[in-house]
Amino acid sequence: MRLLDRYILRYFITTYLFTLGLFVGIAVVFDLTERLDALVGKRVPLNEILFDYYFNLIPYLANLFSPLFVFVAVIFFTARLAARSEVVAMLGSGIPFGRLIYPYLIGAMLIAGGNWYLAGYVLPPSNKKRIEFDNRYFRDRYYFNRHHFHFQPQPGQLAYVESYSTPDSTGFRFTLEHFKGGQLRSKLMCERMRWNGQEGKWTLEDCHLRRIEGTKREHVHFFPRIDTALRFTTEDFGRPLVEDAALLDNHQLEAYISRERLKGSSGIEPFLVEKHNRLSIPFSAFILTIMGVSLSSRKVRGGIGLQLGVGVGLCFAYIMLIRFALTFAIKGNMPPMLAAWTPNLIFMAIALYLYRVAPK
Repeated sequence: MRLLDRYILRYFITTYLFTLGLFVGIAVVFDLTERLDALVGKRVPLNEILFDYYFNLIPYLANLFSPLFVFVAVIFFTARLAARSEVVAMLGSGIPFGRLIYPYLIGAMLIAGGNWYLAGYVLPPSNKKRIEFDNRYFRDRYYFNRHHFHFQPQPGQLAYVESYSTPDSTGFRFTLEHFKGGQLRSKLMCERMRWNGQEGKWTLEDCHLRRIEGTKREHVHFFPRIDTALRFTTEDFGRPLVEDAALLDNHQLEAYISRERLKGSSGIEPFLVEKHNRLSIPFSAFILTIMGVSLSSRKVRGGIGLQLGVGVGLCFAYIMLIRFALTFAIKGNMPPMLAAWTPNLIFMAIALYLYRVAPK
């Protein structure tokens, strides 16, 4: 059986790499065709096009479409084995169908481990370069358009900004309240706050500081200017995009979620979904592998076209289900963990049914 294990595993991995590489190559060609006029018109340097964008786009596309091509690869080469009566010979020699799946699961484990590491540690810095390229040449500049913005810089502090100007990093009508033991201890009110990037500090202008001592004593001070370091920066007023979660590796993502929860921030659902997706999507390699083997191990007349078509249809349904679940999670209608794992649970039930009815 070791010889068969190596044979199936080698066939699985090479088919997966070939089909995925072929699709990524086609996708890169289409993307280049679509962007070519804009790249030439804006005179983008060739080294930036190659190394800042396409060098980082390729692993992103490979990771994005990996579940699809795990399924396609399994169906394609297993159906070919069945068409050549190799699966019948294996089962006829006394090898149980469950044992036949072992090398498939080993291949799925290798692919899942690679995808997990790629999404958690390789892609975040790669995505950052790719998105910076997009922002530099193709996207409009972002403006923070939220008004009456409340947040918690750290435990015991509440901050408020009436409005914020992104181009000059300036906030208006800023308030910072400090609480201790549930009681208000001080309140700082400023007409304007401006970010000093060289010193990493905020410059506060026209400030009134109200200090409260006990229940009856208060002191009010006026300061025309205060230069101070606060527990937030201009990044807290940055672009709140879903793709921002993909810029953080696993450790940074955990730290960001903890920090935003501490601050009482809203809108962290995309980051929670990204956290759970980094485990659930690689895990889907096992589900789609079992489904693919069960679906394509039967020898049928007319070639593998029908099996391949059904498999691709199921896989696209899986990807669409992931997109729907992501949308519901971001809108707050579904817990992020449930949204990330619901497609796997549904398709695991389908995989178990197909495994049960597969010819053994």
